[in-house]
Amino acid sequence: MNLQAIRYFLMVSTTGSFQATARHFQVPASSVSRFVAALEKELGQQLLYRNTRAVRLTEAGEQFFLQVRDAVELLDQAAEGLVHRDADINGLVRINAPETLGRLHIAGIVNALQARYPELVVELTLTDAYIDPVQEGADITIRVSPLLDSGLIGKVIGAQRHVVAASPAYIAAHGRPATPGDLLTHRCLVYKGQLGAQKWYYRMQDADPFQTLNVSGPLRSNNAEALLAAAVAGRGIVVFPTWVYRADMFKTGELVALLDQWEFAASPDPTYIQMLSPENRLRSRKVREVSAFIVEAIGAPPYWDGIGEGTVRGR
Repeated sequence: MNLQAIRYFLMVSTTGSFQATARHFQVPASSVSRFVAALEKELGQQLLYRNTRAVRLTEAGEQFFLQVRDAVELLDQAAEGLVHRDADINGLVRINAPETLGRLHIAGIVNALQARYPELVVELTLTDAYIDPVQEGADITIRVSPLLDSGLIGKVIGAQRHVVAASPAYIAAHGRPATPGDLLTHRCLVYKGQLGAQKWYYRMQDADPFQTLNVSGPLRSNNAEALLAAAVAGRGIVVFPTWVYRADMFKTGELVALLDQWEFAASPDPTYIQMLSPENRLRSRKVREVSAFIVEAIGAPPYWDGIGEGTVRGR
């Protein structure tokens, strides 16, 4: 019985897609189909129902899947532990992250990761769309979202903390807001994504419900860095997570933190930076070590929360 055919079958069963399986193994979809068909012929059983919309297991396929899945994973773990026990990790690892967070932080961490493990190949995909890690073959997915029961194995890297900021030039021209309500009369630079213009939320105490601010101003954009550049140029006030700001912006005086006695957010629900993986991926030493490297590089609390003493509430 061909072990590679079994691997293809397991991945097709998990993803429901020959195309996703082909992407994962970096082979043509026709090869996956041919191997699985040969496996079915050898077993004398149809394992998969195929149609134009999806692929699903037959009753025989479900039984075979459950019997061989753990056996193959145990085999892989044994081989990995024996071959790479005293060696650095190598091979391919796929990481998915949000665009701005990935560009500003994860890309640099990947550079350090590959300096530590020269034989490691990283496929870094940056997208703000929520992907299905199983369908897309991602080993590690970094998300900014509320905590969800996604069926994935995850670690919370940190809660998002937001800072209200403006340039000294803006404050000199328009004054400094004394309360969150004052923002309604200021020029606010607003993120506008697929769900529309972002509202701002604030509260005094952690136990308080968030209050909503429908702010407005001269610029809306779906790009956080464009809005941040406008704030530095004196065009208005921004509210962003600490990871969006450059580490030196508040120390050099490019921006001034405002209203730091209140907690601000861009959502009424707490959001977290999370690192998620399918359960079977975490059985791989490579994925575990890469995950641990990323977590250690970010730190606890995340290093970007230290953008300046007093700029983050509670610090």
